[in-house]
Amino acid sequence: MASLNVGSLGEYIREQRRNAQYSLRQLADAAGVSNPYLSQIERGLRKPSAEILQQIAKALRISAETLYVQAGILEERQEEGPGLRAAILADPLIGERQKQALLAVYEAFLKENRENPESRDGRADDTPPAPDAAHG
Repeated sequence: MASLNVGSLGEYIREQRRNAQYSLRQLADAAGVSNPYLSQIERGLRKPSAEILQQIAKALRISAETLYVQAGILEERQEEGPGLRAAILADPLIGERQKQALLAVYEAFLKENRENPESRDGRADDTPPAPDAAHG
């Protein structure tokens, strides 16, 4: 397990809060933590527990896994493209609802590929075969 990288975690939370257009107080209220405590987390002075990170993630409408990776609690899963998640979450040109929709579709594809690896070739098992030229 990697060590807790508090400074960059706080910066990341602050960036996500600003992208979500929350004030510090609004996020603290939504996450169920005190305003001073959240401020200390953002400034890198406090090490939040996994439970607090989960509350913050829920309030920001991002995955808790994203914050766990930022905190060094979890390792990034390279095979599943965590860079894509980060890019979607950091994109200022789309709204939070749109980000969550994109992530949900991405997660659905990942789940499908885990359960059915042959679906990665771009043709799902339920795709009908191409029409036969002899009958068309």
